[in-house]
Amino acid sequence: MSVSQTPEEVKQQLDQFRTDFQALRREIQKVIVGHAGIVDDTLTALIAGGHVLLEGVPGLGKTLLVRTLAEALHLKFQRIQFTPDLMPADLIGTNVLHETPEGVRRFEFQRGPLFANLVLADEINRATPKTQSALLEAMQERSVTVAGTTHVLAPPFFVLATQNPLEMEGTYPLPEAQLDRFFFKLLVKYPTAEELELILDRTTEAAEPRAEPIFDGRRIVELAQLARQIPIAEELRRYGVALVLATHPENSLATEMTRRFVRYGSSPRGAQAIILGAKIRAILDHRYNVAREDLRATAHAALRHRLILNFEGQAENIQPDDIIDDLLRSVVPPAAAA
Repeated sequence: MSVSQTPEEVKQQLDQFRTDFQALRREIQKVIVGHAGIVDDTLTALIAGGHVLLEGVPGLGKTLLVRTLAEALHLKFQRIQFTPDLMPADLIGTNVLHETPEGVRRFEFQRGPLFANLVLADEINRATPKTQSALLEAMQERSVTVAGTTHVLAPPFFVLATQNPLEMEGTYPLPEAQLDRFFFKLLVKYPTAEELELILDRTTEAAEPRAEPIFDGRRIVELAQLARQIPIAEELRRYGVALVLATHPENSLATEMTRRFVRYGSSPRGAQAIILGAKIRAILDHRYNVAREDLRATAHAALRHRLILNFEGQAENIQPDDIIDDLLRSVVPPAAAA
């Protein structure tokens, strides 16, 4: 939204943003039953340019959600099944020796499955830390480096990863540096009785529905640029900062629960995710500025994977969401404190 635009032109752009978002949501919901909040949060992260970690027990539709999203977008899609024997070269590619018709031998880079727009990292915590680390550069810099040569990944680039929180045998916890690169961590819950009946109707009695392509990656980038231009008041920005600072036990804003159970709090990326997610939520709620409730609504998804509990917190089975609930009850917005 430039200064030369009229209010009516701005309104038309934001109305089209909502129309496109709702169209993409409807296309996904042709296939995905329930999980309305998960779908909205996944699309929010996608538009914000971030990656998503989906956590839930097997059979809840995590992989199906990512596949359906890929079908609804004109994007190159790759699925990578993470296993203990997966090597970094299996993700990013490697230099292969080729011989030309003239008999000249030279190394050529053979691209791996990471060279896509939408990458499904299925059961990401089953790969070794060495393989998981191959994603670090790709997720942050949107590039990979092989043998001293940097290869840029074509925009847009998104990683949607899944993991099972129950079966820990043969898994490797994601390092904090990698967790921090995920924009949102979303918890996929078990469906209700009504949703389960609808799942059975769609999968056991008729032809299974499929999503149709809605728009391409260029439109995703345009939506992202539009969302970033939504204004946020200074006091609300300070409130978002206060929420993140309160996750650090040594900070003066920390609550008693944070000091007792948290070893290390969120990085600045947590504040970025809260603000960007709040801006998109404001547009979807037919508003042209961010409200405090937008920040509060995005806090759990943005912060839960960025809180590292100490030994006491783990022993007491404290969940990161419990800490965030306490922050939302206790942290006073700067404007109210004045």
